[in-house]
Amino acid sequence: MIIRKSGPADVASLYKLEQELFSIENFPLSKSSFTYHLRNNLLYIAEVDGNIAGYVLVLIKRVNAKLYSIGVDEAYRGKKIAQMLLEKISKELISLEFKRLVLEVRVDNEAAISLYKKLGFSVIKRLKSFYRDGCDAYFMEYEYAGKAL
Repeated sequence: MIIRKSGPADVASLYKLEQELFSIENFPLSKSSFTYHLRNNLLYIAEVDGNIAGYVLVLIKRVNAKLYSIGVDEAYRGKKIAQMLLEKISKELISLEFKRLVLEVRVDNEAAISLYKKLGFSVIKRLKSFYRDGCDAYFMEYEYAGKAL
């Protein structure tokens, strides 16, 4: 497996994966959104045998970096790909001198919440009816304090 910054040639595959992973209630990204984020934020992919197994998108045009989206193809789950993507992006954020990484996650996404807590994220507050289907979200943060995830 290779973890690398994504490029323009990855947009179609990223969009396809996004459509498989996220329903409209979860605010899936469009092709134009991926193209924008390639130029303006941090977008890394995990590649296995030429296939995109997962990706992570972090917004950096702000005071605190924000984990905007992370997804792993169902065929590659259980292989710690999300954790490896987060660890890779964490090192980049430290080099960019960010002090914290924030995110929102569905309260019913137990696997993601478990991973975030394992990596040291804390729940800061609950956001009522955050998603289009009315599901609440947790607002979570990780404070770097000189150490990566």
